[in-house]
Amino acid sequence: MFSGDLSAWLAHLESLHASEIDLGLSRIATVAKRLQLPLSPDQRFAKVITFAGTNGKGSTLAMTQAVLQAAGWRVGSYTSPHFLCFNERIQINGCPVDDARLVNAFEQIEQARCAAGLAEVSLTYFEFATLAALVIFSAAPLDVWLLEVGLGGRLDAVNLVDTDIAVITRLGLDHQAWLGDDLESIGREKAGILRPGIAVVLGDDQWPYSVLDQAAKLGCEIVQLGKAYTQQLDLADQWFWVKENQRVGPLPRPGLPLNNAATALQIVSLMGVTLEAQWLAPVMQQVSLSGRMSRSGAWLMDVAHNPQAAKYLAEQLQRFPCRRLAVVGMMADKDIEATLEPLLPSISDWVCLSLPTPRAASADRLAEVLRALGGTVVLIDEGDQASQARAWIDQALAAQHYDEVLVFGSFFTLALFPDKLPLLQEGSCATG
Repeated sequence: MFSGDLSAWLAHLESLHASEIDLGLSRIATVAKRLQLPLSPDQRFAKVITFAGTNGKGSTLAMTQAVLQAAGWRVGSYTSPHFLCFNERIQINGCPVDDARLVNAFEQIEQARCAAGLAEVSLTYFEFATLAALVIFSAAPLDVWLLEVGLGGRLDAVNLVDTDIAVITRLGLDHQAWLGDDLESIGREKAGILRPGIAVVLGDDQWPYSVLDQAAKLGCEIVQLGKAYTQQLDLADQWFWVKENQRVGPLPRPGLPLNNAATALQIVSLMGVTLEAQWLAPVMQQVSLSGRMSRSGAWLMDVAHNPQAAKYLAEQLQRFPCRRLAVVGMMADKDIEATLEPLLPSISDWVCLSLPTPRAASADRLAEVLRALGGTVVLIDEGDQASQARAWIDQALAAQHYDEVLVFGSFFTLALFPDKLPLLQEGSCATG
């Protein structure tokens, strides 16, 4: 059986399967059965909340985690991708798990995957990571598991687990090659995380028929933003969470989208937690998510990489006009023009990057699109480590040419500027 440290294991995971993405549950279900993982509610003590959606699922999960922890719950969270180290993906009470725990989980999965007398099962990197999270959470004294869907929902590895509460945040056009070219098709895939009779929290006020129809067919309790609950922003830039005759607040405005904050509070309310402004206020003040409107001095980091996310980012930038330089790197399969266009009014100049992955659009391609849209491109860095761009930006900031530098477009883009991302909590990190 394979053995090694975490870096060696991650390299091994990358070599196991022919495709980076291979949707379907049969292979991972086979290994999960061999591991005897508790996939259904009657097999486990902990509750499970599964988060799907095109945009907002990560920030909604982060705020749900923060509120539950403040309420005294023991929380395991599984998210993807990571920025700087794999450990970020699997956290217990907000802390990334250490290398030893990950390696132990990988060894168990490998033993089950290659069990003597049974057919060897090929797993993707994401499937292996998902199983590792489930192995670790199953062995820990947790009250709730928060699981973020990687791609879609119906055929995503996370959907192996029967959830107690399903959350679907905003839908948009993204990953069309796998999920379909319209919102009805994408909604149908996301709604695959639903289970009969459970509550489904919908974090937007507009939904395709496919989502509502699937929820109705399964007898789910539909808890929708704008109907069952909402948020109200007051003139002092504080807000209230409102549900039926209940009004909680005022609360400080978090650095993450208000609709997602309201959805997180709705989820926690369904878990039986009594919401009170007194203890929620410091949570809202402090909650953040690396790479989502993350600030470090003059640098603003955001992973917006599709038109819907870019429109939200543009709305936030318009609240604070300044001389702003944008640094962008994107995947070639994204709608590049529709993602860049909303940001043009808030950007003075542009730096275009190539990224260290074959899926990326070239810096020249990004510059071509920006110039066609009327943007001013001041630098094209075709290297894959942004070293030329970093030196140029440092000089520009020293000369006070810009008030702010926005870095966006992909997790890979932000990872090229690791010192501008919030520091990880204690725990070693292996790259991969």
